[in-house]
Amino acid sequence: MNTSVEKRKQSKAVKREIFSIKPVALGCGLLMLATGAAYAQQASEKLDTVTVTGIRKGIEAAISIKKNSDSIVEAVSAEDIGKLPDNSIAESIARLPGLSAQRVAGRAQVISVRGLSPDFATTLLNGRELVSTSDNRSVEFDQYPSELLSGVTVFKTPDAGLVGQGLSGTLDMQSVRPLNFGSRVVTFNLRGSNNSLGSAANASANGNRLSASYIDQFNNRTLGIAIGFAHQETPVAENQTGTYEPYFANPTTTVNENRHRPGVADGVFMTDGVKALRRTGFTKRDGVMATVEWKPTSDWTSTLDLFSSKTKQTDTANQFESHLYYNGSYPCEPACTWTNAVVNGSGTLVGGTVASVYPLVRGQYNRREDKINAIGWNNAFKLAGVALSADASYSKANRDETNLEVNTQLVPAKQLDSLTMLFPNNGFVTMNPGRDYSDPSKLFLRDSIYGSGYARIQNIEDELGSLKLLAKLPAPDSLGSWFADFDLGLNYVDRKKSKHQPEGPITLKGAEAPISSDLIYKSVNLDFAGSKLSSIPSFNVPGIVDKYMNLSPSETDAAYKIPGAWTAKEKITTGFLKANIDSNWGGVSVRGNFGVQVQAVNQSSQANYWDAAAPAGKNVKPVDDGKTYTDVLPSLNLAFGLGNDQTVRFALAQQVARPRVDQLRAAINFGVDQSTGKPGASGGNPRLDPWRADAVDISYEKYFGNKAYFAAAAFYKKLNSYIYTQSNAYDFSKFIAGYVPPAGSPPAQTTGQFEAPYNGQGGNLSGVELSVSLPFAQFSPMLSGFGLVASTSMTNSSIKIKADPNSQSSVGSADIALPGLSKTVSNLTFYYENSGFEARISQRRRSDFIGEIKNFDASRSLRYVVGENITDAQIGYSFNEGSMKGLGLTLQVNNLTDSAYRTYFGTKDRPGEYIKWGRTVMLGASYKF
Repeated sequence: MNTSVEKRKQSKAVKREIFSIKPVALGCGLLMLATGAAYAQQASEKLDTVTVTGIRKGIEAAISIKKNSDSIVEAVSAEDIGKLPDNSIAESIARLPGLSAQRVAGRAQVISVRGLSPDFATTLLNGRELVSTSDNRSVEFDQYPSELLSGVTVFKTPDAGLVGQGLSGTLDMQSVRPLNFGSRVVTFNLRGSNNSLGSAANASANGNRLSASYIDQFNNRTLGIAIGFAHQETPVAENQTGTYEPYFANPTTTVNENRHRPGVADGVFMTDGVKALRRTGFTKRDGVMATVEWKPTSDWTSTLDLFSSKTKQTDTANQFESHLYYNGSYPCEPACTWTNAVVNGSGTLVGGTVASVYPLVRGQYNRREDKINAIGWNNAFKLAGVALSADASYSKANRDETNLEVNTQLVPAKQLDSLTMLFPNNGFVTMNPGRDYSDPSKLFLRDSIYGSGYARIQNIEDELGSLKLLAKLPAPDSLGSWFADFDLGLNYVDRKKSKHQPEGPITLKGAEAPISSDLIYKSVNLDFAGSKLSSIPSFNVPGIVDKYMNLSPSETDAAYKIPGAWTAKEKITTGFLKANIDSNWGGVSVRGNFGVQVQAVNQSSQANYWDAAAPAGKNVKPVDDGKTYTDVLPSLNLAFGLGNDQTVRFALAQQVARPRVDQLRAAINFGVDQSTGKPGASGGNPRLDPWRADAVDISYEKYFGNKAYFAAAAFYKKLNSYIYTQSNAYDFSKFIAGYVPPAGSPPAQTTGQFEAPYNGQGGNLSGVELSVSLPFAQFSPMLSGFGLVASTSMTNSSIKIKADPNSQSSVGSADIALPGLSKTVSNLTFYYENSGFEARISQRRRSDFIGEIKNFDASRSLRYVVGENITDAQIGYSFNEGSMKGLGLTLQVNNLTDSAYRTYFGTKDRPGEYIKWGRTVMLGASYKF
């Protein structure tokens, strides 16, 4: 009865793109067409055994993983060493059924699984939980070079032995195991790239990436070594226009005369500011991954994994910007009056000219350096029929980020101007000024309407250590007809994450002054936002700050800065018991598992709070809070073999996702109302419980060996709780101890309102996923080499949440849909591969969703994001014989149609950001020994 168990052990790899079609009807049609053709061929002939390479190799490896898994999984697998199918690991993952990516700076960076935001998924590296350089748990995948990974497996259903599991899914990135290779392998990859937006300011449009891998075996194949290095330099290139949030209805003159925007009718929705920018810079990433695998006997294997990544990004937003109701006086003086206002049918201002504004030319600089280091050591033993393993790991991430801004204006103040504007719902906002802003000698550093500048210096450090012990016990003879074996395990994780964010205004050392020529770069062209913006100066912002300005950021000198600094700790002990099923029920083969996982969590946070009632200079006080809780998580996975390579899967589970780390911060802003004595505060909540859910999954899968398959899956999740920012009654006894009310004020009460994240009501989430991988040779030998991989998923949710206060100006105060949820996600890849030649074109689509961005104050903010349609293409040729054997050439184009990233406020005729990152063309060569 252990045959299928051994086969499952062989599926030790990774994952591949199972891609999608936009219309559901087309997806269903392809599934039925593939079924009929493949059934016919399967009945008439037995396919020859051949050695596959390239695209087909990656696809077939991914199909094998999905087919042999006990859980419902998706997989993407490397086509060859150092060759995953996409430019980044995130892009490959985003092509899997039910998964979608959000672009950041033009790159697929964070992943949503089954309509839930990245907060609900966890990411592992070789089965070990990962640290993150964000202020949360979600991993930024572009920090992991695709060249160093053999693949990724996405577990959509958990089992009791999956430690570090997420609620929406668990993504396990995997590196190679050198003893799985039959001989030495050496590969080199080199690519050059160019961005279609071109060079600007001091930045080039060209980039490069190179990688090398070495895999070998020694001592009669008892020792294996794998070492990989990947380097990448990518230009930062971005054209953007944006509007200020929120859009608001123009007040009536009778209600509040000094807030009415003159020249625009009462009640018309409008914005109070516009900007246009060209972002320039570069991203440099170096990654190293190494594995040493030692197998001195057949009963002992010791594996050491090492990973290190260092990423540096430097960019500057060279920006033209104007407030439309503040020109140094608020309201404007003289008045910022609109003429020729154009209002659409839904009552939104879509064009016009506004007078008496005072625009700025700004430089907003960002430098971010991320370091991730991880080590893991696994020892697996076999002793008297019992398989034992011990796995120890440690990882650390560090992020240092500096944000600087400087502001210039025409002088002498006020050099007022007029802007003629258009607000399209699918294009750049245009804002043609009347004055000329191209001469940097006329633009002075000064105390503008936004001050002379601002600085924010952020540091995030994340450390995680873990130890896992596992025993696999053979089933006794009396249970052998039902079970293959039993897993018993214990895992301990100790995690500490801290954040510091000193910030503050940058002030001029002396009088207003123009910027010296040595600190001025080549002008940038913003004519996409107006023909009169074709030459806007760009600046060396750090050099300007050093030469002209005073910089002294702090994290404790004002109440609003307090939430930026905190430490969060988690100690999690997980025990699990899992029974692995390998049986036959009434002539139907059954495999899978059932078991229970118990998580005991001790979470705490240490930070400061701002006591507004304390004497000046004594406002900052320490606070320490936390809680413990235990979750018992049963799970069941069953895979029924129906014959003719058909499988039906069924899964039940109770699942959890731990709260966002930044929500667990103890930092708060506290005060007492001197007129009433009532206390109040806002901040984080270290006493949060996790998100909890009950899940049901079912899947039907039809395979044709490892060459083709189609699948139809459905899932249902009942979220028993969700985490919302709310205002609830709170006992402030420990905060008011020692409080002395001012003369004439009442004493402090003990109970008040505390605005913080709390556990609240959940709801239901359900969806359907269809996927197919089909080589067209299933239809006819004449179509050999052609094929497609496609998927589509449809997700619905009854869950409505109230946006946090930071986001209500952009998504409103009414209840909104789940962040990250696109109701429809589809992917489609057509490919051709024959005699060394390969070509593919891939498209991924997602419908509108609520995304998450980093706001101007470095906080997380929600935005309505217009659905995306991203197309990539690639052609290549590999020499398989002759003197050039081993050489491969590749031409790749990412974002072929230069698809824009668009956000909006409430309705699409109220545009937020409209961003284009250009298309990237890459030409490269690889060589494999």
